Amino acid sequence: MQLTPREAFFAKRRVDIKDSVGKICGELICPYPPGIPVVIPGELISERALNVLLQAKAGGATLSGASDLSLSSIVICDV
Repeated sequence: MQLTPREAFFAKRRVDIKDSVGKICGELICPYPPGIPVVIPGELISERALNVLLQAKAGGATLSGASDLSLSSIVICDV
């Protein structure tokens, strides 16, 4: 965790999904199934987490919490 969820809530901007690795996530994204969050506000976005999200999307999972359901962009914390 790089920021608390509260801190992350107030410092957001949107970036292309390809530019998100190494940035601090600003939204909770939970693919369903299985319904387990992959990234949460304040957490550093890793390449592994991004790959899990993209694979889940490609497999037909619903991305709960994602502001961009196509997953072409993601909200990050601008700190």
